[in-house]
Amino acid sequence: MTDPRRLYVLDTNVLMHDPTALFRFKEHDVFIPMVVLEELDRGKKGVSEVARNVRQVSRFMDELLAGADPASLRDGLPLPDVANRDPEHTEPHGRLFFQTEKLCEEMPLTLPGNTPDNNILCTCLALVKRHAERHVILVSKDINLRIKASVVGLHSEDYSNDQVLDDVDLLYSGVTELPPDFWERHEKQLDSWQEEGRTFYRVSGDDLDDWYPNQFVYMEGDNPIEARVVELGPGSAVIELIDDFRQKKHSVWGINARNREQNMALNLLMDPELDFVTLLGAAGTGKTLLSLAAGLAQVLDRNLYREIIMTRVTVPVGEDIGFLPGTEEEKMTPWMGALMDNLEVLTQTDPEAGGWGQDAAADLVRNRIRIHSLNFMRGRTFLNKYIIIDEAQNLTAKQMKTLITRAGPGTKVICLGNIAQIDTPYLTETSSGLTYVVDRFKQWPHSGHITLQRGERSRLADFASKAL
Repeated sequence: MTDPRRLYVLDTNVLMHDPTALFRFKEHDVFIPMVVLEELDRGKKGVSEVARNVRQVSRFMDELLAGADPASLRDGLPLPDVANRDPEHTEPHGRLFFQTEKLCEEMPLTLPGNTPDNNILCTCLALVKRHAERHVILVSKDINLRIKASVVGLHSEDYSNDQVLDDVDLLYSGVTELPPDFWERHEKQLDSWQEEGRTFYRVSGDDLDDWYPNQFVYMEGDNPIEARVVELGPGSAVIELIDDFRQKKHSVWGINARNREQNMALNLLMDPELDFVTLLGAAGTGKTLLSLAAGLAQVLDRNLYREIIMTRVTVPVGEDIGFLPGTEEEKMTPWMGALMDNLEVLTQTDPEAGGWGQDAAADLVRNRIRIHSLNFMRGRTFLNKYIIIDEAQNLTAKQMKTLITRAGPGTKVICLGNIAQIDTPYLTETSSGLTYVVDRFKQWPHSGHITLQRGERSRLADFASKAL
């Protein structure tokens, strides 16, 4: 008789990535090989996110083992269902098994060497023989281990519980094109008015159910329109015509939008009512330049925020250059090349001002910008700050939560990134922290998102991004 409950064998990297993975397999059972516990023990020291996750896993296991009879470990420990929010629902949904005896008697010839990965595979093969009635599955975020598992005839899967979406193409883009007959279909229930120099339209219909707060809508043709959803109700919505930052008179710190998406991004960045903005786009789409320009305009011109704080994940593209001397800001300087390049553009003053005037303007701007490392963000609270998180695609969902919850009253957080350029191991486009916040914040009326499409760096860079 076949047992419908599966037996999931967890690799070390799964627990290092998500400490709650123990509780994510519903009614199925979880098996922890002894070699995994050994690897967790070696990874518990330090202040890194991985070390914190390892210590949290150890605490979870300790809580489950508390009061348990050692003789009952063979029968497994009941696992609570943490995904169920009902406090009255306490029925266990699976059991946790630890390796209590030697299972791998002899390493198969196809697995040379006594490595931890090979020990895990050997343990899985022994479990398959011992539990022929059950479906044994190895769960690992290590692609090479999954390949080796397939070679020796084991079924393996990636850990997908942290995936926000099944496909990255389903990610919210922040903008939608209206059909050509949109106004004709809604003209009977259309109201328009002006208020404080702004133009608003109220439209009704069943086709508005897929709209989100602060989503942009546009229509091309003879009567083009670009608007933002400012209010949503049952079967109705209020849209507001947005400012056109492509016009010279509407420049932001000397910067004008060069395309539709950049114009929409500046509308989000310049709105003080929005506390959280995410900008996605490939290299050269203007994410950093637009964010800095909007930040300088609101810090120095409008005094909405006290200063700009910029941070990013320090993941090297090539070989690590080792430890860097100096203070926190000096250590972060090599990682902030994008900041310096964009500041050079933004601090270009009138040539007639001379060298002294240009240096004075540059010093004024730099004095209102602070560079911080992500390593020292935990426990801090930022008041009335304009925070830019660059390269946010390399953050996990937990790291993103840690950063965003640092925001105090009057603070605005901007997340920039390109989910096609993830440099962190075990993160994918669908499990990145940036994807996570874009999806989770799209319903919140005080946030906005836009995906920038066109590169505006240079014709060389634009062609290279397409052809290479």
